[in-house]
This record gives sequence, C-alpha cells and structure tokens, in this order.
Amino acid sequence: MEIDLLHSHSVWCATAEPPVYPSLGADVKADVCVIGAGIAGLTSAYLLARQGMSVALIEALDIGSGETGRSSAHIAVPDVGYAHIEATHGRESARLVAESFSAAIDLIETIGQAEHIECEFRRVDGYLFSCSDDPHAVLQKELESATRAGVEVLLQARAPIRTITDSACLRFVRQGRFHPMKYLIGLANAITRRGGAIYCATRAFDVEERAGGVTVKTADGSVSATAAVVATNTPFNDRIAVHVKQSAYQTYIVAALVDRGSLPDVLIWDDDDPYHYVRLARGPDTTHDLLIVGGADHKTGQASNPQQHYRELEAWLRTHVPTAGALAYRWSGQVMQSLDGMAYLGRNPGSRNVYVVTGDSGTGITHATIGAMMICDLIMGRETRWLDLYDPARRPLREVLHFIKDQSNVVSQYIDWLSQGDEQSAAALAPGEGAVIRSGMKKLAVYRDDAGTLHCHSAKCSHLGCIVQWNAPEHSWDCPCHGSRFSAYGSVLHGPAVSGLAAAELGEMKAGARQSAGTQTRKRTGADPGGPRP
Repeated sequence: MEIDLLHSHSVWCATAEPPVYPSLGADVKADVCVIGAGIAGLTSAYLLARQGMSVALIEALDIGSGETGRSSAHIAVPDVGYAHIEATHGRESARLVAESFSAAIDLIETIGQAEHIECEFRRVDGYLFSCSDDPHAVLQKELESATRAGVEVLLQARAPIRTITDSACLRFVRQGRFHPMKYLIGLANAITRRGGAIYCATRAFDVEERAGGVTVKTADGSVSATAAVVATNTPFNDRIAVHVKQSAYQTYIVAALVDRGSLPDVLIWDDDDPYHYVRLARGPDTTHDLLIVGGADHKTGQASNPQQHYRELEAWLRTHVPTAGALAYRWSGQVMQSLDGMAYLGRNPGSRNVYVVTGDSGTGITHATIGAMMICDLIMGRETRWLDLYDPARRPLREVLHFIKDQSNVVSQYIDWLSQGDEQSAAALAPGEGAVIRSGMKKLAVYRDDAGTLHCHSAKCSHLGCIVQWNAPEHSWDCPCHGSRFSAYGSVLHGPAVSGLAAAELGEMKAGARQSAGTQTRKRTGADPGGPRP
C-alpha cells in the first residue's frame, strides 16, 4: 500500500462514511442549539436529547469534518501531567481532574455499549517514558502526584515495546482507544432516534443572546433556543476573551502497516519537545494492524516547511519501530493549547445561556467528553463538581509568563505585513501550489489549481487581520495568530474566523493567464471544488 505524500487524509475519515444530513434552510426552534458535529457537539446533543430536551445541531461541513476526525483518538491522562496540575492548581484540583478523566472514558464506553456502536473501543494501558536528563526523577514525581490524585498507575522497569524505549516507564491502567468517526456516526444516529435534528452544510456566523434565550444565525435561517453550545474546537462567537488564553498548534500523524499481533495493543507517549504518541488501530486486512505515531507539533501557520514535520515523524517511527512497513495514511490536526494545560469548559465568559468547549490541550477526546457532561448538567440545572476547575472565565495567574510569551508571539506575526511575501510573481506557481504575494500595499493569498486557474484572495485573516501562511500538505491558508484556517479557495475550515478570505484581484497578471477571484463552494457540504485535498 502506498500513499500520495502530497495529500493528507486520516484513517478514520477513510474508513467510515457518515450519513448525509440536510442544510438548515429555514428558521427553527429548539430547547438547545448545538454548534459543531465533532465529539464535543454530538456528545452534548446526545446527553441533552437523552434528558428529553429538543436539540437542533448545526455543522458547517459534515459529521466529523473538524478536529475529531483528524485526532489520534487516544483516551488517556492529561498531556501536562499530574505533577504539573498539582503544582499549579493544588492536590484537590489534581484529584478532580483524575475524577473527570475517569468519568469521560467510562461515559464513552457506556454510550458505545448502550447504543450498540461498533467503534473499535478497547480498554488498553498507557505508558509514559521520559526523555529528560533525569528520567527517574521525572517519573517518580509524576507517579507520586498521580497516585495522590487517585490514578491507578505503576512504575515499570521497561515499556512493552523495547525498540521505542528500554528504560523505565509509568503504566496508567485502563486507558482507551477507539475509532472516532464510527463513534460519531453512532452518536448522530442515536440523536436522531431521540428526535434531535442535525443540519450539515450550515455555518453559524453569530450567536445573539437575549433575555431568556439565544438566537443562532446562519446564512440559511436561524435557530431560536433557550441555550447554545459552541462546540467548534475554538469559539467563533468570542473575538478575544478566550483566544488570548490559548494557542493553536498543528500536530502531525503517520500510520504504517505492521504485522497483526507483532506489537502489543497499548498507548505510549513521551515528554520530549516536541513529544510523540503511539497507538495501534485496525489494519486494512486480516494480516495487518496500523501503527499510528503522532507529534512534531508547532504553532499553526508558523512552519516554513510543513512537509519536513512529516519526514521527521516518519524518521522517528523507522528508528523506533524498524519492522514497520509502508505508510498507509498521514494527516495533521489542530490542538488548542490552554495556558495552564486544562480545557475551557462551561459558560462562555460574560454569558448566561451560551456554553463553550475549547482548549483541548492535546487530549481533545477526553476534554470534549468532560465538557459535554458538564454542559448537560448546567443546562439541566444540576451542580457539577468540576465547574471552577474548567471555568472558561478563569484567569491562570500562575501562567502569566506564558501569557506574555504567547501574546508577544502573536504581536510578532503582524510584522509579516512588512515582508515581501513568499513569491515575487504568481507566474512562479505550479499547479497545486499557493503563495503569499505582495501587490503594492496589499498581500494576496494566491493559489493555482490543477487546471492552471489562479484563485486570488486577500491574505488578511478575517478574524483579527494577521497574514495567513500557505500549508502545502493540507492545501490550506493558516493564520499564525489564533489558528483560523481557510481552504485554498478562501472558505473557512476552522475558526475563530466566521467569514472567508476576501476576494481580490491580482494586478500583475500576465496576459492570457486565467484568474478566478472569490470563493467557490460545493453546494451540499460547503467544501471547495478540488480542495481541501483529502
């Protein structure tokens, strides 16, 4: 099996076909409007529908088309570790984090069983090894903190895959892994069976809060509800408040064929910088598994050569698992890293009836499930023990140095307005290539499609005006400030932007060249013709 190394496509999206849902098309009413059809949105809608609430869920593209379908689908302990949580927030907070993470994996398992969702869920142990100068001290500190938090964890002499590491590691008992797209499809079916409505190809562009309720506005109608859940990975309804407390990172994943049964079915991760994470998944036939390796993270829109990160990841895989065969898939996703390593789950700052799930911090499957549980309790008027812990309005004062560093990084991106651009002329672009080109005082995002037609947009992100960067593997324009991403044709792929890149004219076009200014969209999904590439 071979893959096209110019394309990006996750194994989850390649091996599951979500049902087709209509677009909104009219004004509707519901008890709750959920925005986003990833694991946060679908779990929220499912839990609320199970409580007898009428639910209308809207999604800009298709089921799982966001970050859930591009994750590695680990269901494991927090990336930042219990030692950091205990030192930053205290022992009681660490205990509550452990409690919430355990409840999330239990809920995923329970829903899968109750709704008969065949999503390849399995309880597996997770292993952490350290790449630090003093790995024993790091592991011992984490062991003590995790144990105090109530986590079932053991110090072992060796990891189960010796070629990855032959040193000591921590074994976290009964973590989990699954096929996220199959799980989402099962959730969607369960929601509609309970009377919930799902609308795809319906992008929300505003959430208007009023006394006693909300109105969610789209281009094709509005949803009037008592409450709204913004489950879009990063909130689009808030321009600044949450975004200054988290940063967007691109993470990369490769999947290689291995002989079935040759490697143990476990989760493995390290504390390297950037870190790596490893798991198995079902292969394409009865004789193979897929070895999934992720990592090589960097801030979104701040890599000069994204292809290099795939090469680095594959090199790590070949070094640590030399028996692995050909690559079968490769893809990337986006992680929203909060300042203190814990998600923002609950009421949107300053709101009464609008709720958000964001700041996944590398454990998006788990944090999203926790967020759905919390929001369901809040909407139903029940108390939640984790409210203060994950409060989106919290001010992580202990992380002030990280805040200053992150905001300095954001400010530095605006200097790109002064640079010349990636190319001097659009004539240098080959089919399938994009570049930022200066045209007088403007900077333009120019893409040449496979037919040779140029597509020209302003390079100014429609969120807060940063200059976007071309991401060749994903065929996307990525904002280096707050993580908005746009297709090669200018339409929004990922917020916080709610509108696409503005259409523009390329003044230095040569005679005879073809140009298409503006955003082209495919009718049902809102995706662009020919892109973003799978």
